[in-house]
Formats: sequence, C-alpha cells, structure tokens
Amino acid sequence: MRIAVLDDDPAQADFVYQTLSAEGHVCHAFAEGRALVKQLRRQTFDLLVLDWNVPDMSGDEVLRWVRQSLPAHLPVLFMTSRSRETDISSMLNIGADDYIVKPVSAGLLLARVGSLLRRAYQLNQASTKEVFGEIEFDLKAKQVTARGEPVSLTLKEFELALLLFQHLSRPLSRAHIMDVIWKQATDIPSRTMDTHISMLRAKLGLRPENGYRLTPIYGYGYRLEKVDKGEA
Repeated sequence: MRIAVLDDDPAQADFVYQTLSAEGHVCHAFAEGRALVKQLRRQTFDLLVLDWNVPDMSGDEVLRWVRQSLPAHLPVLFMTSRSRETDISSMLNIGADDYIVKPVSAGLLLARVGSLLRRAYQLNQASTKEVFGEIEFDLKAKQVTARGEPVSLTLKEFELALLLFQHLSRPLSRAHIMDVIWKQATDIPSRTMDTHISMLRAKLGLRPENGYRLTPIYGYGYRLEKVDKGEA
C-alpha cells in the first residue's frame, strides 16, 4: 500500500517510514502540511498518517481538506502527543479513523495501520478469489475469468487489472501504479504502463458495451469505472 506520512520531527518521521517500509508499504514522508496537500492533488495514497502540530498547515487542517476534497474511504491515522479526551474527540469528529498517542511502538503502529487498511479495502488474506461482477480473479493461480471465459494475462497484466478493480471508480495516479506494479524499477519505459492498459482494455473487454470504461486522466493517471452497458 502507498502511505503518506506527515511529521516535522525527522526522527519520528524516519521511525514511521522505516517501520512501514519494512512491512512492504511504499512510504512518502512530508514535513509540512501544504507540501502534503500539494501532492494529494496530484497523487494517490491508500492511507495517511498525520501529526497534529506541523508547519504552515496543521494536521487537523489537512484532515479537514482531505475529507472535503478526497474519497470518503481514504483512511487517516492521527499520531499525536495530545492525549486529552477533548483532543481525541476533536480529531475523530473531524474525520480521523483512528489515533495513536506518542510515543508509539513499531508493533502498535503496524497493528493500527493494518486494521485501517483491512477495514477500508476489505483485505482478506485468507481469500483466494476476488469477484467483480462478471470478472473473477483467482489470486492463488493468478488467473482471470471474464464473463465465464478464461483470459490469458501476463503476471503484470494480472496485477494491474486487480489493482484497477480493487479501486473501481477511483482515479489512480501513474506514480501510484508504478509504485505498486513495478515497485522500485527505474528502467521502465514511459510507454510500458500505457501498453499494459491498452492490452487489458482489449483482453478483458473493458468497454461501455460490457459495463466498464477504462480511461486516461490527462496529466494524472487512469480510472476504471462501472457504467451502464452500452453507455456512450
């Protein structure tokens, strides 16, 4: 998962970054609230970890902006030194999903992050299949069935298709897709993602007459959305 961390304490930010990265998450650290908001306008994150007191735009101000401007299901974890009941109630009332009072252990941080991600994205490690209408993913065999017929996909095509369906109707930035599908690779040609998208559109029939539209978002990335069959 792709996680943004807002904390102006370098030691604390590094602790969170290292803890979550070691668990396989892709982390991006920010020391200023406005810098995070600027990136949130351009990139996609799966979870936010916010400190309260940061320069130029406080954590609660960032949270208010997030709840007004971004998808409602985006989970937000507040990590703060404030422990008064009124402060905790305040952050929950303006939209935080959970909170941790500093100092925090690595184990507790991972537990809270894992819980929020499972709740937000219905992650089920025991499940071997994910079904989206007429599209079925066999997670163990890495195979896809579309409208009852098996579809031959490469591993990257499978992973990209699953990512798109797991975030149905949600815009995904190119940076997010690169982080999740191609990890830390730096030698990927810029057209590789577009080629994979084109192949998925053809192989899975992701067209309005089949109930789906897979479209580019200029200067941002892609979005897969469900539409009424035959919609122009």
